[in-house]
Amino acid sequence: MLAFRSLLFNVFFYVWLAVILVAMMAALPFPRRLMQNAVRVWAWVTQWGLEIIVGLDYRVVGLDRLPPGPVILASKHQSAWDTHVYHLLFADAAYVMKKELLKIPLWGWVARKCQSVVVDRSGGGAALKQMVRDCRKALTDGRPLVIFPEGTRSKPGDHHPYFPGVYAIYARGGAPVVPVALNSGVFWGRRDFKKYPGTITIEFLDPMPAGLGRKEFLGQLEERIESASRRLVEAAQKELAEKSG
Repeated sequence: MLAFRSLLFNVFFYVWLAVILVAMMAALPFPRRLMQNAVRVWAWVTQWGLEIIVGLDYRVVGLDRLPPGPVILASKHQSAWDTHVYHLLFADAAYVMKKELLKIPLWGWVARKCQSVVVDRSGGGAALKQMVRDCRKALTDGRPLVIFPEGTRSKPGDHHPYFPGVYAIYARGGAPVVPVALNSGVFWGRRDFKKYPGTITIEFLDPMPAGLGRKEFLGQLEERIESASRRLVEAAQKELAEKSG
């Protein structure tokens, strides 16, 4: 039954993506917010499919910890699920994404239209300065900024080194950084065909203190995100083990 539901959702996911991309192409000549709303519709329907077909829901913890105004959300990244959840939680989220993703057919055009912030990892100091300028613009426009400090997905319990670019955004972005922990990879793993029923937890932690140096900031950010994510992963793995047992 798990394999069948996973297959059914995967078919649903790609068919729905193809359908919404056609609509998104038609929205390209219009203002950015129309495209942003189309992306939110994509996210809502995708999550609906997860809940109906797979039985995979989510819960949000700590949303009241967000300070008023625009924020920088430094999020753990374990699953493709993470790429749509912030569109569910915020009306106009701006994602920081690596330049290579713009090469994805059609979706790259959508990302550009939504004014996602693009990171050119091979571009050196000039690319870093441009990224910071683009981040500041998104924050000035009142948009919450989503960045994955690891730069890629990691398996539950693992992590990659945090890129220093998140510190540049913290130091020059003019907005508080809120660490975000989650356990999505337990239910929807990286390159995993199977999707498991249950409840993903995404937890907003206390904002980072202002005025930290680079080493101190990166150390505190990594420790807070990773320790909270390990706690959530362990709870989710225990829950799955009890259900299967």
